[in-house]
Amino acid sequence: MRTKILVVDDDPDLLLLLRVTLASEDFQCLLAKNGQDAVDEAHLEHPDLILLDIMMPVMNGWEVLQRITGADSVGPAAPVIVVSAKASEVDIARALELGAVDYIVKPFDPDVLLACIAAVVERTPEELDRRRTERLAAISARAR
Repeated sequence: MRTKILVVDDDPDLLLLLRVTLASEDFQCLLAKNGQDAVDEAHLEHPDLILLDIMMPVMNGWEVLQRITGADSVGPAAPVIVVSAKASEVDIARALELGAVDYIVKPFDPDVLLACIAAVVERTPEELDRRRTERLAAISARAR
């Protein structure tokens, strides 16, 4: 069965690039152009992985993360990789604290994104959580 990835971004050019890139690797790609569409699509389609932008209309990525990974989410949450132009460690830490398993800064190399996706898909939820915790600890240590 093909891995189903929900791509959430308000940039139509980036959505097209990611759809083509993911399809070339035989991933099934679902698209959402804003945060509300992302939440609706995630609950309807139950993707295996979500690529999520932060700065979007209707509902931003922070709100999406809270709804998808938070206590009020419906069913088990799909792992989320944030793909955003927000590059500060504060933003990266916030995403990880809200439940994202990784963070890619735009602009990005598609090969780096594909490697990140492969790493997430191959890991167990426990391994993803351990890696997320380790990354948060490293960011915290640098902030001191």
